[in-house]
Amino acid sequence: MGAFFPSRFSGRIGLSVLTAAAIAMSAALPAQARGPENIADVAEQVIDAVVNISTKQTVDIKSGAMPQLPPGSPFEEFFEEFFKNRRGPGAPGAPNGGTPSPRRANSLGSGFIIDESGLVVTNNHVIADSDEISVILNDGTTLKAELIGTDKKSDLALLKVNPNPAKPLKAVKFGNSDTVRLGEWVIAIGNPFSLGGTVTAGIVSARNRDIQSGPYDNYIQTDASINRGNSGGPLFNLNGDVIGVNTAIISPSGGSIGIGFAVPAKTALAVIDQLRDFKEVRRGWLGVRIQQVTDEIAESLSIKPTRGALIAGIDDKGPAKPAGIEPGDVVVKFDGKDIKEMRDLPRIVADTPVGKDVEVLIIRKGKEETKTVKLGRLDDGEKQAALATPKADAPEDKSSVKKALGLDLGNLTAELRKKYKIKESVKGVLITGVDANSPAAEKRLQPGMVIAEVQQQPVTNAADLQKRLDQLKKDGKKAVVLLVVSPDGDPNFVAITLQ
Repeated sequence: MGAFFPSRFSGRIGLSVLTAAAIAMSAALPAQARGPENIADVAEQVIDAVVNISTKQTVDIKSGAMPQLPPGSPFEEFFEEFFKNRRGPGAPGAPNGGTPSPRRANSLGSGFIIDESGLVVTNNHVIADSDEISVILNDGTTLKAELIGTDKKSDLALLKVNPNPAKPLKAVKFGNSDTVRLGEWVIAIGNPFSLGGTVTAGIVSARNRDIQSGPYDNYIQTDASINRGNSGGPLFNLNGDVIGVNTAIISPSGGSIGIGFAVPAKTALAVIDQLRDFKEVRRGWLGVRIQQVTDEIAESLSIKPTRGALIAGIDDKGPAKPAGIEPGDVVVKFDGKDIKEMRDLPRIVADTPVGKDVEVLIIRKGKEETKTVKLGRLDDGEKQAALATPKADAPEDKSSVKKALGLDLGNLTAELRKKYKIKESVKGVLITGVDANSPAAEKRLQPGMVIAEVQQQPVTNAADLQKRLDQLKKDGKKAVVLLVVSPDGDPNFVAITLQ
């Protein structure tokens, strides 16, 4: 099982040497196995636009503890080595008697020029927490860089350098990443292991990859060698257009094993344009909490084929509420774009201009409806509320009046509400016990949760809930969708097989 690493570099290098036999074997390969002949032409055409990013950070180490750094920080390896060896100032036996003193950390990454005026694109994690940023051109020229803006969600940053008028900069342009095909040849250029301009080639292995690194993951996967230090460098097609920004690798050791990831040009271009215009990214906001539409949920809600994003909750101050969107609705199209799965919706909403009136196609109780939403703006400081998890050891209550779906159910009385600390705004049927071998247990239902709806119909008591389940069985339904609310009031849709 590998681990994901931002493909930045900081530290020392150990080089491996190809054997003569390996070189001879490579030369003996037929032309089609070696790749397109114009790779060299493309590399020669664009390499002057690819730069090295050098960063510096001064850290005052006041104790023996390693500083807390954000994930992916370029300075992780520096501090790991320093605290492992403990030979720097502040270590026992140091010349200054062990008094801590500031340490200077250096890190190297990659980037590329997108405008001859001096605009440079790189990864946010390459320059994060830096005191100084320098851009090193292919000819060795070093230029001091100004940070224009960053976007942590897409891990992109925009820099500005002032070029020498006598030596114009070489710039490259973004291509259309939507037209990239699986198996298409691509070229990665960057600064792996601080070696300087290095060209590697491979193919597009996959598209639309979600590596759980952020809310808008949509990576291009490639087997072109991407290593530590390649972060922020460009991924080119054979026309010399940038189709991606190399960002991460998966590897047990941290070195390339042929699985690298790049932010698609379409995503990067939208972010970079906003950083250039506003020095920040302004994303659209719908004001909903969503869930994946599973096959069970789709069958229960009469959605064929399985698709869309299930609305689990609505923000009272968000744009979705006045537009008439409700929990239980399934969004299947947003602003004319199909929502094939849950994670499509956040990305499409984020890319939609703030303030735009957008048509949203939903499925409600088996029927399609169109709602119009005036899109709001996502505030980066806003924190989405996570589902509250009640205590797993809540005792079973003896006042249960019904047992269904492997659940002991009770009417929600004032005494039970106090016992399970359930908010007054929460209405429905209380879960007081869960059969450990039931489908409900597999869905992590627990005592203290409240069932507010059965198949998008409100329930107020356990007897009513049982009647709904009996009717669904009679109608031939294989599963039921429950709206389950935590004691704090956070809703979540759960599909359970009817037995």
